[in-house]
Order: sequence, then structure tokens, then C-alpha cells
Amino acid sequence: MNIYISGQGAFAVQVADALWDEGHRIAGVAAPRLRKGHGDESNAMSWDRLRSWAYPRSVPWTDSAELRAMHVPDGVDVIVAAHSHAFIGRRTRARAAVAAIGYHPSLLPLHRGRDAIRWTIRDGDKVTGGSVYHLTERTDGGPIAAQEHLFVPPGSTPQSLWREHLAPLGVRLLVRVVADLAEGRRIEVPQDEKLATWEPAMDAQPLFKPELIALPGTALVDGSKWALHAR
Repeated sequence: MNIYISGQGAFAVQVADALWDEGHRIAGVAAPRLRKGHGDESNAMSWDRLRSWAYPRSVPWTDSAELRAMHVPDGVDVIVAAHSHAFIGRRTRARAAVAAIGYHPSLLPLHRGRDAIRWTIRDGDKVTGGSVYHLTERTDGGPIAAQEHLFVPPGSTPQSLWREHLAPLGVRLLVRVVADLAEGRRIEVPQDEKLATWEPAMDAQPLFKPELIALPGTALVDGSKWALHAR
């Protein structure tokens, strides 16, 4: 299979290595230009790890902030989002002949959003897991292709839960789903929206959006002037 990876950091590299070792071809990658907290473009040590992985292998790289359909080469079978914070739009997804999939470190539809693991620890969840899902216009809301649960070890931190459990699970699930797709097995289980939860990013300021919670029969409130004060 010809794979295009949009992602960043160690997890994206682990996914790329695993797919490469399985005999798949990495046709291109999209990753941030620099690692978080690094600002020296001339120093390759400052590059994102996926970008650094691609360079010696002559794999084309695109800054994920600029990713568009035109950057995905012809002949790509599957787009894989591996810790990708860039939204992959409809036209870009359509460049994949077979599927566009991503990994989310929760039992979707629970804990949709960027900080799923931190909310798992904050909420004291005893069980968590990972989900590979088909990318759609709804963030983290596409049909499930593979999912596994695991128990949260006592004393876990977001970092240890990700590094020791959820990241390795994600690599394994993504490799499994790509293998299924290569064999013509396409699994799509709709998420149950009645069970869905969405948590905001913990490092972002809360939004004041009263128009989203106005009761029936009451006047809508214009929250724009509140948003101006919150900037």
C-alpha cells in the first residue's frame, strides 16, 4: 500500500517505521516545520521528528500547516493521521484511493478532543483504550475501524499512560487496519452520538458561547462582545 502520513513527534515516526517494516511504501509526510519550542530552521536537530525521518529516506515532506490536496501525490492508497493536529479536509482525504484513517487515544466516542489522555486521568477513569477511525468532517467522529480497551494502571500520569500503553496500542491498531484495507477488509462501525463526550484543550481559554445553550423560547444572546473582551 502507498501511505501518506500526517503527524508529528515520536509517535508518527513509530507509525512510519512500523508501516515501512510491513512492506508498505511511505509516499509522503506532513509534519510541523519545527519541533515545539525550537525556532532554528537551519538546524536539522530542530526539525520535527517525522520531518527528520523523511529526509534521509527521500520521502517528500510538507509543512502540516500548509497541507492541501495538491500535496498528496498521485497513487496514495491510505492517508494516516498519527498525532496530527492539522485538520485534513475533504479534498485532501479524497486523494486517498482506499481510506483516510486516524488514531485517537480514547474509547471513542468518549473523550473526543485534543487532550483525551489528560482528561482520562483528570476524570479518574479506570478503563481507557485506543480507536482507529475513518476521518470525516466531524473531528474524532468518523466510523470506527478498530478499537481496544485497557485498564489504567494505578498512579498513571498522562505521559506514562501515553508512552507505555496508548502509543504502542495506536501503532499496533494502525498497522492492523492498514493490513485489513490491503486485504480488502473495510470496517466502519458508526459511533454512538448519545455516548459522545467532548473536552476542550486544557491549555486553551474557555469559550463563552451562550448562543449554544439558550433555552427554547428565550432570546439568543450575542456573545461577540464577550469574545472581544476575552482576547
